[in-house]
Amino acid sequence: MLYELNVETFQDGNGDGIGDFPGLTARVPYLVDLGVNAVWLQPFYPSPRRDHGYDVTDYKRVDPRFGTLEDFDAFVAAAHDAGIRVLLDVPFNHTSDRHPWFQAARRDPSSPYHAYYVWADTPPEPRSPYLVFPGFQTSNWSYDDASGRYYFHTFYDFMPDLDISNGAVRAEILDVARFWTRRGIDGFRLDALPYLVVDRSRKERLAHPHAFLKEFRAAVTELRPDAALLAEVDKAPDEMRPFFGDGDEMHLLLNFYLDNHLFLGLADERAEPIARAWSELPPIPRGTNWANFLRNHDELSLAQLTSEERTRVFAAFAPDASMRAYERGIRRRLAPMLRGDERRVRQAFSLLFSLPGTPVVFYGDEIGLGDRLDLPERDAVRTPMQWTAERGAGFTDAAPVRPFPSGAYSSVYVNVDAQRRDPASLLNFVRDVIRVYRSHSACGRGKFEPHDVGDPHVLAHEVRDGEDVVYALHNLAGTSREVTFEQSSDARVVLADADTRVVAPGRVALAPRGFVWWAAPSHSTEEAS
Repeated sequence: MLYELNVETFQDGNGDGIGDFPGLTARVPYLVDLGVNAVWLQPFYPSPRRDHGYDVTDYKRVDPRFGTLEDFDAFVAAAHDAGIRVLLDVPFNHTSDRHPWFQAARRDPSSPYHAYYVWADTPPEPRSPYLVFPGFQTSNWSYDDASGRYYFHTFYDFMPDLDISNGAVRAEILDVARFWTRRGIDGFRLDALPYLVVDRSRKERLAHPHAFLKEFRAAVTELRPDAALLAEVDKAPDEMRPFFGDGDEMHLLLNFYLDNHLFLGLADERAEPIARAWSELPPIPRGTNWANFLRNHDELSLAQLTSEERTRVFAAFAPDASMRAYERGIRRRLAPMLRGDERRVRQAFSLLFSLPGTPVVFYGDEIGLGDRLDLPERDAVRTPMQWTAERGAGFTDAAPVRPFPSGAYSSVYVNVDAQRRDPASLLNFVRDVIRVYRSHSACGRGKFEPHDVGDPHVLAHEVRDGEDVVYALHNLAGTSREVTFEQSSDARVVLADADTRVVAPGRVALAPRGFVWWAAPSHSTEEAS
């Protein structure tokens, strides 16, 4: 189970209003208590932070706002002592325009650093092939006064793309990967991976782009054989599959396709989109897996849905235009997106953990953290963690650099301390789900098989890994449903919402948004993925 967090917004350790590594280290016991066995750290490198740290100026240092390399080392040591692996998010597709490489490239077109980036004397296309941030960028090419040339940027104009076809750039990337691996980390999350090897006009930047991904994997695993590589690949199923290679490229791919259809199923209150999406995922090599998630630090991308399907999801979860981002997604946290209905939030977590793969939880979603729609773009979902009801929410003694959610989602009502003490809280429910998940190998590595129970509102499925099997029912409707669902004779209920009842052998009365899991205790295992 992977927990995504941002050092900047997790815990302030020195009272300056900004999260840091000493603060994060102090919260390792919380991660252990929740059941986390791996963390994904968003970028913490020196940066102007115009894009939340994805605009890097130095890949081998810690931004002084977050501490020192020694503070980083102390966190990694504490995490490892607690049995928690550490993955670093590294955006290799681009740098900040303030990176020394780009500054040298601008000053001198004959500099070797000029060739680190993608340049043109005139933009080669009359219009941009694809705008990642429509409304915020009008072209993928920007003019640089210092050099008198245009440079290419997949994302914002202050994040020029690196030219992966340059062998020196590839060597720099491998050098950064080795630097952090030698420092003890357990793997990487690779940002925007398709754009690293293929440009926006769909032309390959490398003659054999996947050869470099294999080289990257080999460089990391040579130093750390059990390292894990997680990648962002928001593509259709057939376009995702190549990034696993033959089991020698990525270990995990974020499962955007399933996530899109999971929210379509929740919006339509139908099981079919979820079951269909799973059936459309390709077989993957042994030793690889899908990283399933509900939300993350970006917008909820709906790029894998049709226009009509996307409209239905918008109507259900982002009815106001201010809740949407870039014409393709929703810039809301999980709880407010589900209108604060804790039954729906619990069911969403139950769905996530009952499907095969490695679940990814975005920090704060386990307590129903809110968002701030008055913040620009994706910053709406990047508010600080709320630990207590006190001023500063237990995150800081100072005024936080980023504001907290307000109203029903303020720290007065939503915080870790209160939920820890409430046995019926969302936090304690998520802990229970994680405990059950980690007790069954089928949840992490099992084969998904849907069952037809004669009700389109009910997702019935099993996941099986050898003798270990977990069965689950989820009622996606806002009304009660009663269905017949047979399991093995020794299966017992291991998780359920408070109002769902097994009324007779094989007969289940599901509450609105209700769910129930069964498993055979004799087949349980020590640990899932």
